This record gives sequence, C-alpha cells and structure tokens, in this order.
Amino acid sequence: MQQFDLEAQGLRALNSTLHEQAGSSNQTQWEVVNPRGSHAIAVGLDAPIEVNVKGSTGYYCAGMNQQATVHVHGSAGPGVAENMMSGTVIVEGDASQYAGATGHGGTLVIKGNASSRCGISMKGIDIIVHGNIGHMSAFMAQSGNLVVCGDAGDALGDSLYEARLFVRGSVKSLGADCIEKEIRPEHLELLAELLERGGCDAKPEEFKRYGSARKLYNFNIDNAY
Repeated sequence: MQQFDLEAQGLRALNSTLHEQAGSSNQTQWEVVNPRGSHAIAVGLDAPIEVNVKGSTGYYCAGMNQQATVHVHGSAGPGVAENMMSGTVIVEGDASQYAGATGHGGTLVIKGNASSRCGISMKGIDIIVHGNIGHMSAFMAQSGNLVVCGDAGDALGDSLYEARLFVRGSVKSLGADCIEKEIRPEHLELLAELLERGGCDAKPEEFKRYGSARKLYNFNIDNAY
C-alpha cells in the first residue's frame, strides 16, 4: 500500500499522483493520512484503485469519481461524490449537504447521517444512507436509487422524475409530485441487493417506496392558456 501524508506533501501533489494511476500503474492501494478536513481530496479519479482517507474531509471529496473506490474513515463535508460516474464512495461518518449531487452512476454509502439535499438532481447513482437525511433530498432526482434506513426530512423528492426512493423510517413531508407507491416483488429484490451492497442489516420489507406522480413534468392541456 502506498501512503501519502497530505499535511506534508500537499493536496495538489496527492491528486496529481492519483490521476497518474489511470491506465498504467499497478499501485492500486493508497492510504491518505492527515487529511484534516482538506477540500477536494481524491477528485476526478479515473482508475480502478482504492483510496483510504484516514480522517474527515472537506467539500467535494471524491467528486467526479470514475472506477475508483474511495473510503473516508471519518465524516465528509458538502458535495461528497458530487457528479460521480462510477466506482464506490464510502463514508464511515456523517455527510454534509448535497451528498451525491448530480451523480450519474456508481454507489455512495453513508454509514452515518446525511444533511439536506442528499441526492439532489441524481442521474443514475445509487445512494445508501444508514442514518437519516435532511430536507429537500432527491430534489429533481432523475434516475437511480436512494435508500434511507432512518428518517427523511421535509420535501422529500420534490419535483423528481424517475428516481426510486426507499425510506425505512418516517418522512416529515413529501415534495411536489412525490407520492408513496406500491412496493412490488421486483422492488424488494432490488432493495435487497442495494442493502447488501451498502452493508445494511435492514430488511427490504421494512421500507416504503416513493416516486413521481408524473403530473408535474407531463404536459396537460388543461394547464395551457
């Protein structure tokens, strides 16, 4: 395993070194020590490497990730895994606001709680949260899956499109055009796979499913003037 001391060597050198792993290196295991809440750690990776960050991070950790597995052994600031395309990001602690925002693919696992706007405008990412999520989560979510083992805050799924939302606990309120939907066998099968991927011991039958009523973004002649 390659070890990188962020305090001594600096953020620019870290990200540059990790970017160099794309396509050619056999140095697949990396450990980042002394992160001390630094911003933009391990952003823009595009290689099948594993990066273990030994501590908490600032904003945009693992943003735009492709292929890599980034494991934060602490909490993460705003925008963790923002716009990620593939790979896996795991946060052992809590995540601040807009975790997984605009994510196109891959898996984000948050073992603590997530703040407001979790999964905002998600476009194919799978997000699994062991704890609770804050208000306006999955706002304008287009596709992908958001699994919440705890509770959800106000305006869940406001103006969402075709993303699937699964919540085990209570939902403070649903956003515009978001409704509770029947959870069918295929959803239970999907949810079981997501829970296993996220390392959750919850049972699929304990969750409720929420999705779009499909009234907000479909044209209705009665609304035309």
